[in-house]
Amino acid sequence: MNKVSRGIRNNNPGNIDYNPANKWKGQLPYDPVIERRFCRFESPEYGIRALMSLLGTYQRKYKLNSVSGLINRWAPATENNTSAYVNTVAKALGVSPMDSVRVSDKNIAIGLAKAIVQHENGSQPYPDEVFERAFNLL
Repeated sequence: MNKVSRGIRNNNPGNIDYNPANKWKGQLPYDPVIERRFCRFESPEYGIRALMSLLGTYQRKYKLNSVSGLINRWAPATENNTSAYVNTVAKALGVSPMDSVRVSDKNIAIGLAKAIVQHENGSQPYPDEVFERAFNLL
């Protein structure tokens, strides 16, 4: 029997932490009995949309323009092997970790999201259409 990862189960494949200040589109009400730490979404599209939106915020607000900068903020070294994460995502995008990327570019946003979903969950179970719909929700 295959156990579904928490991120997939919560429709939050980026494993975005719950914060009462954030009111994500499609976010389900906080329920500490079901999930204490992470957001839950009504569909994977809304969880992936939140992932893409957060990366856009990192780029605009913190001027993080490289895979290295984005992933170091997304997955801090206090909880992750961030250098391995950066290298995996950069390789999936076909860029070097310090290359400049634009999260507003649909192909970059979807590529980043797919690589993050894969890394966070150990699998990437969604068809391309899910990522397309998520991007169109931005």
